Amino acid sequence: MLDFSGEILILTGPPGSGKTTAAKMLAAQPGASKVHLHADDFWHFIKHGAVAPYLPESHRQNETVINVLAQAADGYAAGGFFVIVDGIIGPWFLQPFRQLRAPRHYIVLVPSLDEAITRCRLRGGETLSDPEPITALHQQFTTPGDLDAHKLPVAGLSPHETFGAIVAAVSGGAFRL
Repeated sequence: MLDFSGEILILTGPPGSGKTTAAKMLAAQPGASKVHLHADDFWHFIKHGAVAPYLPESHRQNETVINVLAQAADGYAAGGFFVIVDGIIGPWFLQPFRQLRAPRHYIVLVPSLDEAITRCRLRGGETLSDPEPITALHQQFTTPGDLDAHKLPVAGLSPHETFGAIVAAVSGGAFRL
């Protein structure tokens, strides 16, 4: 039973790390009321004039999206929900979350690069499958600098094992911002 009412979990990592699968599992658990904010949705809300978030000219758009995402998370947390934010929220995007009053957990899921690429390729659809940007993002998340202690190795873990590792990490409090 998960009861982290009023808290925010930022679940991040490179594409193919299991963020969304784990977030859905967490949100379905008994305990406190929960909200799953899938960060990709916040980019998809832009219907006209959207710039691909990986392009240099997307900087202002990306800042806006992250600010709105952080405000939404804060609003739900203030309402007593356990908020699970799932997305590519690297250290470069953390400032708006650092300013929130709600207790925040920041967990970087780190699979092996081969697992990440394979998972992305198997998804199909319009998801990222090009190994080059997946590799670049994997590198950024495996060397997060001052947030190195927030890495949670998940190489070789099943979705259920990853879920268990996340619950243990949040419960232990070592991944708080």
